Amino acid sequence: MGLRGEAAIVGYVELPPERLNKATPAPFTLEQWAELGAAALDDAGLSGELVDGIVTTHLSESEIFVPSTVTEYLGVRANFAEMVDLGGASAVGMVWRAAAAIELGICDVVLCAIPARYLTPTSPKKPKPLVDAVFFGASSNQFGSPQAEFEIPYGNLGQNGPYGQVAQRYASVYGYDERAMAKIVVDQRFNANHTEGAVWKDKPLTIEDVLASPVIADPLHMLEIVMPCLGGAAVVVAGAEVAARARNRPVWIKGFGEQVPYKTPTYAEDLLQTPIARAADTAFTMSGLTRDQMDMVSIYDCYTITVLLSLEDAGFCEKGKGMEFVSQHDLTFRGDFPLNTAGGQLGFGQAGNAGGMHHVCDATRQIMGRAGEAQVGNCNRAFVSGNGGILSEQTTLVLEGD
Repeated sequence: MGLRGEAAIVGYVELPPERLNKATPAPFTLEQWAELGAAALDDAGLSGELVDGIVTTHLSESEIFVPSTVTEYLGVRANFAEMVDLGGASAVGMVWRAAAAIELGICDVVLCAIPARYLTPTSPKKPKPLVDAVFFGASSNQFGSPQAEFEIPYGNLGQNGPYGQVAQRYASVYGYDERAMAKIVVDQRFNANHTEGAVWKDKPLTIEDVLASPVIADPLHMLEIVMPCLGGAAVVVAGAEVAARARNRPVWIKGFGEQVPYKTPTYAEDLLQTPIARAADTAFTMSGLTRDQMDMVSIYDCYTITVLLSLEDAGFCEKGKGMEFVSQHDLTFRGDFPLNTAGGQLGFGQAGNAGGMHHVCDATRQIMGRAGEAQVGNCNRAFVSGNGGILSEQTTLVLEGD
């Protein structure tokens, strides 16, 4: 069942994230898509004429028929065109869908891109609408939405509060070591300090700094929460024949998993049992590889509690022992358990949904041997996760180099 491992990531691009208060004007999102795609193809050393598949997320310039809008603009005759709407889990979902389409013989080269520079041109004659996301984050306040009726009126909306609620539940069941949680941020910041383009490249951090930052959603401190940025990322996925003549070491997509049981944690059977458990088991079973064989992991890190639960539920440590695991291991690129070696979103920056693609690029860089100062020695295998909503949409990849 699943993939045979015959499709590979052969090129990528990740823009250095820009802080919102320092961001430069951007072209239309559609133009950003084209620029990211061209840069990723150039990185792979491949011609755009080879592209016969695209996977995208939302597009500002088109509410519907998004994939065909992209193919029309690029001049691509796509045999496979898909839009993925899984929030931060989208990027990993895009990559496995591209791999599956290639292995099915539908297409040979697939572009997956997520533009995330939102300061795009506007017109006073047609201003951008103030949609739900502006006011309610991932929550929907549309007429007829269960969230609009049963959650938003009672204050259960957005991201910070619900993630804080999950962390409080964890504390009540397993206990809570705030220094261990802060260590996740500090180790990742060390990685960001050694990564070109990271927002926090030149800003070292201590556990005391994290604990001294304001509490935003008890027990989560400000520095345990991602800082939204602008940016974008793209990868090229190709079949074995094309991968053999690409410029970079192919990063084979050996396994994937996906689990999407609910949108909001109101409907979770257990706040502390996240869907990544099944998604990770599926990916490892499909790949034929084990957790102990991973040379690094790139775990979605919108909040420190996300990292903690993901490490536990993905099977890297025992349930309820995540804080002990974090305390006992060096999570930096030079440590015994390299995690988010480019800094993760907490250290590199979260460029919207492209934050999820950061983790794909992080693992790809390492396996290709292109991580510079932050390179993990002899890195050949990686586990990647994506997370959407409040631990609701979970996607995983197991990647391996030649």
